[in-house]
Amino acid sequence: MRACVPLIVAMLCGLAWAADEDLNEPEPFLELEEETEGAPSSNLYSAPNSCQGRCLEAFDKHHPCHCNARCPEFGNCCEDFESLCGHEGFSHSSDAITKGELQSISEKIYRADTNKAQKEDIVLNSQNRISPSETADQVDHCPEPLFTYVNKKLFSKPTYAAFINLLNNYQRATGHGEHFTAEQLAEQDTFLQEVMKTAVMKELYSFLHQQNRYSSKQEFVKDLKNMWFGLYSRGKEEGDSSGFEHVFSGEVKKGKVTGFHNWIRFYMQEKEGLVDYYSHIYDGPWDSYPDVLAMQFNWDGYYKQVGSAFIGSSPEFEFALYSLCFIARPGKVCQLSLGGHPLAIQTYTWNKSTYGNGKKYIATAYVVSSTH
Repeated sequence: MRACVPLIVAMLCGLAWAADEDLNEPEPFLELEEETEGAPSSNLYSAPNSCQGRCLEAFDKHHPCHCNARCPEFGNCCEDFESLCGHEGFSHSSDAITKGELQSISEKIYRADTNKAQKEDIVLNSQNRISPSETADQVDHCPEPLFTYVNKKLFSKPTYAAFINLLNNYQRATGHGEHFTAEQLAEQDTFLQEVMKTAVMKELYSFLHQQNRYSSKQEFVKDLKNMWFGLYSRGKEEGDSSGFEHVFSGEVKKGKVTGFHNWIRFYMQEKEGLVDYYSHIYDGPWDSYPDVLAMQFNWDGYYKQVGSAFIGSSPEFEFALYSLCFIARPGKVCQLSLGGHPLAIQTYTWNKSTYGNGKKYIATAYVVSSTH
C-alpha cells in the first residue's frame, strides 16, 4: 500500500482531546460507530459514581470520582474503589500501564506477527481516495474490487483457519438472538487455543501477567472468551451480539453497517460478491503489512461510511492489539506504536450488562488514527 500524509478529517464522535495534548500524537480520522454517535463515552459507557468496570481507567476530569491507580494519593477515588479494584492488586501506581509501556509492548507484538501477510501475498487496488466531506454521499468511486490478489495459503494457517470458521456463526442483523451449537462453541475454544500458541499472544500474556492483570494463562483465556464471545443484547432480542461478532464479522443495525473491521472478512465477502468497495479516505504509512485503510463500502445493500481495518495482519495480531487496548484503556483512546509509526485504537465497553465481578464486554474496537 502506498504511503500518504493523512490530514485531520474529523473528530471522533464523543472524543475530546485535552488542551495540552502532544501535537505529535496520531490524529483521528472519522470513524462512525452506531453505538457512539451523539453520546459522550463518559456518559454512555461508564458509571461515573462507581468503579464498576472502571478499575485503572485513565483519568477523566469530567468524572466526579476516580478509579485509576493514583486516586488514593489524591483522595478522589470512588467509594467502592477498594472493594472493586483494591482486591485485584491494581491499587498501586506501579501497576498502572503507562503510554510508554503500551508503545513498547505493541512494538513487540508487531515484531512477533510472523503469520502476517508478506508483500507478495496481497495485491491491493485502493483506487480513488475521496475527501471526508464525501463519505456520506454513498457514491461508488472504485469500479474494481479492493483485493486484486490474496495468497490463499495464508488461510490454511491454524489461526486463520480457526478464525474463518467463526465468521459464519452469526446473524448480522441485530435483534436476532444468537444460538450456538456445540460445534460452534468448540470453534470458539479452538480459536483461543490456536492464538495462544502464537508468539503474538505469548507476548501479550507475558506483559499482562507482569502487570498483575492475570495470574495464569487459564484466567487470561477465560477472560478473553467472556469479553469477546459473551453474548449481550444490542436490540430487542436477548443475546443478539458480542464483541467478536461486531468487530470482526460485522453487524447491521438501523439500516447501517456497524463494526466489520477485518480484512479477511472483507476479502471473503468481496469474493462472494457481497461487498462492493467504494473508496477510501486514508491509507497508512506502512510500506509492508500490516497496514491500515479507512474505507467506504456497501455490504449487501447496507452502507459503511467509514470503516477502518488492518490489512494483511494475522488474526492473532488484531485480537491481541484490541484486547490489549480494551484491558489497558477501556472506553478510551489507546496510543500504540507499530514499526516506528504511532497508531491509536479506540475501544468501548458494553455498559448494559456485565460478566464475572462486574467486568464489561467489548462493545467495539477499531483504529481511529495514525500518522507518520
